[in-house]
Amino acid sequence: MSSSWIVTTIIHGLGIALAFAATGYTFVALWAVLKARRVSDLNDIGKQHQRPVTVLKPLHGAEPRLYENLRSFCLQQHPDFQLIFGVRDPDDDAIAVVRRLQSEFPQLGITMVIDPRVHGANFKVSNLLNMMAHANYDWLVLADADIHVPTDYLTRVTAPLADPGVGIVTCLYYGIPGPSFWSRLGRLFIDDWFAPSVRLSHAFGSTRFAFGSTICLRRDALQTIGGFEALNDTLADDFWLGELTRRAGLRTVLSDVVVGTDVNESQLKDLWTHELRWLRTIRSLAPWGFAMTFVCFTTPLLLLGLCLAPGAITVTLALLGAAARVLIHFLQRHTDDQAFPWHEVLLVPLRDVLMLMEWAAALAGWQVRWRGQVLHARGGGSAP
Repeated sequence: MSSSWIVTTIIHGLGIALAFAATGYTFVALWAVLKARRVSDLNDIGKQHQRPVTVLKPLHGAEPRLYENLRSFCLQQHPDFQLIFGVRDPDDDAIAVVRRLQSEFPQLGITMVIDPRVHGANFKVSNLLNMMAHANYDWLVLADADIHVPTDYLTRVTAPLADPGVGIVTCLYYGIPGPSFWSRLGRLFIDDWFAPSVRLSHAFGSTRFAFGSTICLRRDALQTIGGFEALNDTLADDFWLGELTRRAGLRTVLSDVVVGTDVNESQLKDLWTHELRWLRTIRSLAPWGFAMTFVCFTTPLLLLGLCLAPGAITVTLALLGAAARVLIHFLQRHTDDQAFPWHEVLLVPLRDVLMLMEWAAALAGWQVRWRGQVLHARGGGSAP
């Protein structure tokens, strides 16, 4: 038995293994996405459990669709809710947007908090602390500025809080792209990779997550973990808000509501910086899980498998994996347009290759940029 035969056999086996791993992951992710479309873990506990809600919206700058996104919170069908918007800078451009909403919806009594006090390294948490002094109600909803919600959002996402065993309720989200090519690729990061991976972990019983798109909790649960003060110096404040409530013995619920989030990057460098921050933060929180996410990058793995082991087995695996990958893409589309946009299929392999490159870059350091700050993601994984 020659050494060249052994090497050839190993390379061939590696190619088949890569194709099998990529296809296997894609089929399991497809199953999780389909399962989520049929099953919701939101308890139907009825409108009799609706209680007054305070919504906290920390703001920073006038993002492209800020008015439309904030207005979606003003249009809620919930019978009793308080809206609080907060900024640190008295010259923040977001203030004008809030003033416009105050004029448009005077019946809501919208509160605008302008408070420059900083309580730690995380400016968003400082903003939340400054707003909490104005919160009237014990049921709280936190949502980032770029989130767009349906009119029944508050009623549905807060319903599980009636169960005293629930710590937080959180929501997945889909991307709303801007007009640029890069924003469309950014949407695929959320819809085709991030959301299916969360669906997959949730399908296997994990609730070790919390997303800035929405976090609902009771005031007593927040006090149990030490209030927002416990998050002053964390990067991944959303994650730790969920993690600390779980450590206190309270459950995390993934709502059946899926909200929209804007994807506004118009250049590759902006998209790269944003997604690299996400990936390095994920790496700091779940290093082993992050290391294994290479199997999620379907297209490059299938191509590599075909190159290493050309043959009927890898071709079959590649066809099956590619079909499942494209099906996930179209199942994750959140649009009223029923037309089949074939041109989007061409973005799928490009998105997968870019993800693989970002994943490799995320392994090479910890520095991230966020709202003008240069931070180290390693700190995001440290318990408060």
